[in-house]
Amino acid sequence: MNDLACRIRALPPSCGPVRLVAVDGPAGSGKTTFAGRLGAALGCQVIHSDDFPVPWEEGPGGWFHLLETQVLRPLERGLPGGFRRYDWVRGAYGGHVTVPVAPALVIEGVGTARTSVAGLLAYTVWVEAPEPVRLGRVLERDGAELEPRWREWFAAERAWFAADRTRERADLVVTT
Repeated sequence: MNDLACRIRALPPSCGPVRLVAVDGPAGSGKTTFAGRLGAALGCQVIHSDDFPVPWEEGPGGWFHLLETQVLRPLERGLPGGFRRYDWVRGAYGGHVTVPVAPALVIEGVGTARTSVAGLLAYTVWVEAPEPVRLGRVLERDGAELEPRWREWFAAERAWFAADRTRERADLVVTT
């Protein structure tokens, strides 16, 4: 991970003065774990898609406007960003999270490396795992009663990634 962090540090800034790194891939693939390790190696903040409300019905694209308008566009202008973290247990917004202008920032979650912000990304990581493994992981984490929802989400992800061609644009593909 330290070698990857060194490669990223050597890249030119991409989002204003920030090297923006996206860790994308389907649910249950291991993005959060990978992003946490990369963020630690870079000594930088990690923002997760789960920090925002992600409506099941809207699929992978429904949440991103909040990250883009509140964090990415201010950083692009050299200004700090910020957002209110969503608390999934309470079903309400929690405290404010400040996102300072820094040498690097990792964003993690389904759809973070989308084409619409590709020009802001210094580096893109695609994390993948076989679907049965991913389904097992999300059901263990969230409960077996959500299996029908997760199967619908997986189908929505397949359509999203096929249209966006996210994997094809990745700088690094990691299989977990």
